Amino acid sequence: MADRQVDFLLVGGGAASAACAEALRAGGADGSILLVGREPDPPYERPPASKGYLRGESARADALLHPPEFWAEQGIELLTRTSAMKLDPAAREVRLSTKETVGYGAALVATGANVRRLRLDGGALEGIHHLRALGNADALRADVEGVDEVVLVGGSYIACEVAASLTAMGKRCTLVMEETLPLSRGFGETAGAWVAEMLRSRGVELVCGDPVERFAGEGRVSGVVTRSGREVPAGAVVMGTGAVPDVMLARAAGLELGETGGVACDACLRTSAPGVWAAGDVCEYDSVVHGRRVRIEHWEVARAQGRAAARGMLGSPAPYDEIPYFWADLADWATLEYVGPAERWDAEVVRGAPDEGAFSILYLHEGRVVAALAVGRPEDLDGARALIRARTGVGGREAELADPARPLAAA
Repeated sequence: MADRQVDFLLVGGGAASAACAEALRAGGADGSILLVGREPDPPYERPPASKGYLRGESARADALLHPPEFWAEQGIELLTRTSAMKLDPAAREVRLSTKETVGYGAALVATGANVRRLRLDGGALEGIHHLRALGNADALRADVEGVDEVVLVGGSYIACEVAASLTAMGKRCTLVMEETLPLSRGFGETAGAWVAEMLRSRGVELVCGDPVERFAGEGRVSGVVTRSGREVPAGAVVMGTGAVPDVMLARAAGLELGETGGVACDACLRTSAPGVWAAGDVCEYDSVVHGRRVRIEHWEVARAQGRAAARGMLGSPAPYDEIPYFWADLADWATLEYVGPAERWDAEVVRGAPDEGAFSILYLHEGRVVAALAVGRPEDLDGARALIRARTGVGGREAELADPARPLAAA
């Protein structure tokens, strides 16, 4: 027997749940909304944790999606420092860490992701950081105050973004990665080479194709030892080794999981349990745009999916057909904008001049545009979205697409 009943229960205190709550109210929902999050802060933007907030250029309050009073003004009950311990889809109930059991009419699972932890010798040494939340940024900023050399493990967004931020803070940074070039797994060799050159030009050292084997030090980390035996000095280490969807609650509840480990959803973001939707990092959905099931980890995507789930909760489910968009700022050096994603591609069309810092790359698979990256050419993104959505071949028009003077939509 539930201790109380709510109309809408949103599990997860991040961008997806916040957007869902906003959209429910904007869409006319006048029932009760309960948003449950395990973090101490109200919903906030995660990107500043590796950028302005980490560098001390912005305050904690600046990252919040809304002022603290917003939630009460909108009639949205917000429980921070609270976890959902058990989901019972048959009874439509959730047991919280407060020992309270809450019944719901409709629920959103937006439990986000957890950092991927590598099991390496020395991994428990002090000075090794993972960055996911504002609290992690606080700890990292304080820890590197007396440190000169920082090693970033991985060639990911987080590793590159934090390297840029710490370099701007006066630290000497080295990226150690198994990839041949930073960001090359998602963006390819052309973009990876550009990112590598940009990082090196700012003083960031790169150790590529030589993954971490173990950490050196006694009590506190003093270095990173690579597979080849090279030891890179480190006063602190930041792990940029990705994240894994947090599906503990969903798995225990018997929700169907997808091939990438997320919560399996249909095109409308409905899970296998009636009355339960998913959004954000855990959502693995049937994409009408991509023609396959995808799961995308990014703050912008989580917001869009939260709004889409709200429409379904309000009785108007529709296929989620937005072209995913995300971006990365490398300090004030460059902004990378991307629409896609491309799981695979067999050709690239480059528009503009990478060596001049303004270019875009169209990724083609079997003659179709499936993704695009833009640096200094945001005007190319709308045209790229149209080409992705069209899902038609561009064979024979590669030269037109590569002409930076020609509007992409007209190619």
